[in-house]
Amino acid sequence: MVSLNEVYLVDYVRTPFSRSRPASRERSAFSEVRADQLVGYTLRNMFEVRLKDKVKPEEVSEFGVGSSFPVGKQWPYAGRNAWFSGNMPYTVPSVFFDRACGSAMTALDHGIMMLMTGYGDIYIASGFEHMYQEPMSPDLQHNMSSPKHLIVPNPDDNNFWYRDDIDIMTGFSMVQTAQKLWEQEADHIPIERMAQLGVTSHHNAAKALDEGFFKGEIVPVMGHKEGDLNEPVLYDYDLPIRRGATLEKTLSLPVVSNPGFRGGYKNKLYKKKEYFEKFGTKTGTITAGNSSPLNAGAATAMIMTKEAMDSHNMKPMAKILSMGWASVDPSVMGRGPVPSTEMALKKAGLKAEDIDYWEVNEAFAVVVLNFIDHFKMPEETVNVKGGAMAIGHPLAASGIRLPGTLARILKEKKAKYGCAALCCGSGQGVTLVIENTEI
Repeated sequence: MVSLNEVYLVDYVRTPFSRSRPASRERSAFSEVRADQLVGYTLRNMFEVRLKDKVKPEEVSEFGVGSSFPVGKQWPYAGRNAWFSGNMPYTVPSVFFDRACGSAMTALDHGIMMLMTGYGDIYIASGFEHMYQEPMSPDLQHNMSSPKHLIVPNPDDNNFWYRDDIDIMTGFSMVQTAQKLWEQEADHIPIERMAQLGVTSHHNAAKALDEGFFKGEIVPVMGHKEGDLNEPVLYDYDLPIRRGATLEKTLSLPVVSNPGFRGGYKNKLYKKKEYFEKFGTKTGTITAGNSSPLNAGAATAMIMTKEAMDSHNMKPMAKILSMGWASVDPSVMGRGPVPSTEMALKKAGLKAEDIDYWEVNEAFAVVVLNFIDHFKMPEETVNVKGGAMAIGHPLAASGIRLPGTLARILKEKKAKYGCAALCCGSGQGVTLVIENTEI
């Protein structure tokens, strides 16, 4: 029987998450900073400040990085752009990963398995996204008749996206995947419940900010004042947090999704009258109040084998217990974290009730609430420092932020087990289960 090495999370750092407004350069606080530079800031902070004189960059076995849109200014150059942006040595190999929002957690998975099997002893994983410089609107003209509205093209056009068995076109619109999930679960996830989760997320994040919790994981980044390119501002907090969030305000925000009787799906799911009778509304239900915003940001984590950790006199943030990944129908991609978490819990030999705290990515409130209802865990154990609806969701970067923040929560709460999970565009899910070794 093969003996696997124990692997530990030993450090984690991230940038603040800015608000990205693709139509406004001036209002996007990080518009003048490249995505790979954001990773570079985390790498330099990790080696020059947090781990100074403990670990040298040249000791790293490999660097893995993920992004959801590896195009344009986010071109990864096999991960080397981000690594070199931190002035790191060329002797360390790098690799790039793409699993949409789960890209960086997948990079971390790769490193975990690499260290477990003895192919290295120190590994760094990063995730980044800059949703101003590379907005969430890739060029879909090829093999699409209408990328703006995601209308299903004529199958006679030899269009390989056309599938009779999968509503894959809906899968290209994250808003519509959330709307479709809500329509399937509306009986126990009412509109008010989604809005309340958004309000709770902002309140929890604001409280954590005031208490100084995030200072333990954020490296400040120089951007500019929102609305003024010429006024530099050093940011050490997440810009999307709204202190004044209320249920009334959140419920009043405009809808951004199409209901099941209108465009947005390959096939209309309901007649207008049927939709109203079933759901009590004539509109969609996904709004800015129950969704994550667009952001720019980066996050980085270092993992080590126990032997390497001990030889460098390092203390663990958490022990990695297990990983999980899974796939679902792309048109309801928000279901992805459920089967990936079932896999991770099984591999860890744990049940949902064994988990003390959860970080479930708030891409959309309906994703988290569906997850909570499936595993029947207390809502107050989920995203206790706020989630992506308040902190932000720079896509791939969230795959590092969630387990990193979770490890810090376990320390603060003196709790043993934590689980971090994300849904992924294209219909997938990724999960990590970690343990606080001090308990």
